[in-house]
Amino acid sequence: MDKNTAQAAKTAANTELDVAFCRGHFPALGGDWVFLENAGGTLVPDQVIARLKQFTSDCQVQPGEGYPASDRGAARIAEGQAALAALINAEPGEIVIGPSTTGNVYVLSHALRPLLAPGDEIVVTNQDHEANNGAWRRLEATGIVLREWRMNAETEDLEIEDLLPLLGDKTKLVCFNHCSNIAGMFRDVKEIAAHVHEAGALVCVDGVAAVPHRRVDVKALDVDFYLYSPYKVFGPHLGVLYGRRDLLALLANQSHYFLAEDDHQRRLCPGGYNYELTAAAGGIAEYLDRVHAHHFPGANLETQARLDQVFELFAEHERKMAQRIEDYLNARADLRLVARGAAGRRERIGVFAFTVEGRDSGEIATRLKAGKIGLHADDFYAARCIDALGLRERGGVLRASLVHYNDAADVDRLLGQLEETLSS
Repeated sequence: MDKNTAQAAKTAANTELDVAFCRGHFPALGGDWVFLENAGGTLVPDQVIARLKQFTSDCQVQPGEGYPASDRGAARIAEGQAALAALINAEPGEIVIGPSTTGNVYVLSHALRPLLAPGDEIVVTNQDHEANNGAWRRLEATGIVLREWRMNAETEDLEIEDLLPLLGDKTKLVCFNHCSNIAGMFRDVKEIAAHVHEAGALVCVDGVAAVPHRRVDVKALDVDFYLYSPYKVFGPHLGVLYGRRDLLALLANQSHYFLAEDDHQRRLCPGGYNYELTAAAGGIAEYLDRVHAHHFPGANLETQARLDQVFELFAEHERKMAQRIEDYLNARADLRLVARGAAGRRERIGVFAFTVEGRDSGEIATRLKAGKIGLHADDFYAARCIDALGLRERGGVLRASLVHYNDAADVDRLLGQLEETLSS
């Protein structure tokens, strides 16, 4: 953390998030439901909605062709690209905007394959969302050797000491998550990347569950590839892939043969990216700037410092809510919180996957929905994780996931409805 970032975090730590102000920007929060399936997709603020409407009503034409509507469209798309890059401290030319993280990894795996030889090894986990799993595992059919970094039985999370024996001369790539969408623990990506790089390999990090909750800086983490989903960060349904520039230049073209060698966006997004949703993504930055101006009036900071302060506000607010939920789940003998054993090793974000002794997770979820608590029970596309934990026969896990627009009343509703359900 540099001096400016440290100062921004210190300033934010002394300021309390005005949750009512934030909630006022999300039209979907006007009803009487509690939204706690944010890890599956967040709500969007007025700014995103307005930009989508503006683009589709004013300039939904082929962008950048030299007439007014076309040029306006190109400018709005560029604003969206800049906003999505800035969220993780990247430059627009270092990201590829695709339809989803699953789609981006699929394309990346094909683009990277020509750089690998039979017998080369890729490390994957049995915890990750299938987005950062399935495409890599399919390369085994082409002669690539797959090695699995498995969850530690004691902590129910990925531990560095279990990864190190898997690294060797033939290791070329290690794929893992910044934070599991089931375990909910924020891991030390920088330390893991250092070990992997020392072994001469690359890292591909799934940051989908991390970016909505904490400030992410891909340069500070020293990662090779990093992925996140804007629709889980208050934006439209897109996926973002970051890659180091030198690596993007080495990847095989996955689109039309005539595209320029340095046009990574088009070469790694077959068929092209979604113009209107990319333009709408500029509303994420507009919303976050509105939050910053409200809490730090008159502050004249550059983009990264503003984002540092806003996400520290979000994180501190989420910590308070998350602690109440974690304390409740830990206090009951009939509840099993996934990755409870890792609690002393790293910080849990506001994502809680749990089961109820002797009860089907789907049945509990149905009862909670009857009380207008919006959450779900499933494997949440982390099927290998659920199977490794032996929770398939229970209907998967219940998952409650917070973001900054949830408030104390939401937590009260959840815990009250859960207590009532468990007592019946």
